[in-house]
Amino acid sequence: MSLFPLFLKLEGRKCLVVGAGNVAQSKIRSLLDSGANVRVIAPQANAAVEEWASAGVITWEARSFEAADLDGTVLVIAATSSSAVNGTVFREAQQRNILCNAVDDPKHCDFYYGAVVRRGQLQVAISTEGQSPALAQRIRRELEAQFGPEYAGWVEELGQIRERLFASGIDPESRRQLLHELASRDAFAERESQPREKSYGR
Repeated sequence: MSLFPLFLKLEGRKCLVVGAGNVAQSKIRSLLDSGANVRVIAPQANAAVEEWASAGVITWEARSFEAADLDGTVLVIAATSSSAVNGTVFREAQQRNILCNAVDDPKHCDFYYGAVVRRGQLQVAISTEGQSPALAQRIRRELEAQFGPEYAGWVEELGQIRERLFASGIDPESRRQLLHELASRDAFAERESQPREKSYGR
C-alpha cells in the first residue's frame, strides 16, 4: 500500500518526543523548525536538549514515559535507545489515534521522515517508505546540487507575483499560463543572468 504524501502544518500544535539523545535531538529540531509546541519526556537529556529546555524553547520532563503524556498531543516521536519503550509509545499512540514515528523501526511508524531538500519555502521530500534511508539521502544530495540556495529567493518572488496576479483581475487562464511561464527553467536562467525585480499584474 502506498503512503499518502503531505506537508503538515504544526505551528503551535502540541507534539511529544520521547527520548532526548542525539537521535531525538534531530527530531526535536525539525519540529521546532515547523513551529511546533514541543514537549520532551526522558530521564536524561543531551546538552542541546538541556539548553533548549533552559531557554524555554521546549518543555522537558526528566522522567520515564507515561501513557497520559499523550493527552492533547497530535503527533509523537519515540526516539529512545529502548525498542521496548518505543514500542510501548507506539501502541499507546495507536489506541488514541495519534500519529507516531518510532525511530529506525518501520513496523512501529505511522509516518516516515523523508530526506528533505530545503530552499526557503521550497521543500522536496524523498521517501523510500523506510526501505533505504541511504538511497533517499543520496538522492537528496543530488537534488541539493541541482537546486541551489538561489531557489529560496526565486520561490519567494514567485509567491509575491502570484499574489499580485490574483489581485489584478486578470482572467484565470491567462494567469495560469503566465505563472507557468514564470516558473520555467528559461525564466529562472534569465533571472540569474539579469537579477532584476520585475513587476507583473499591477
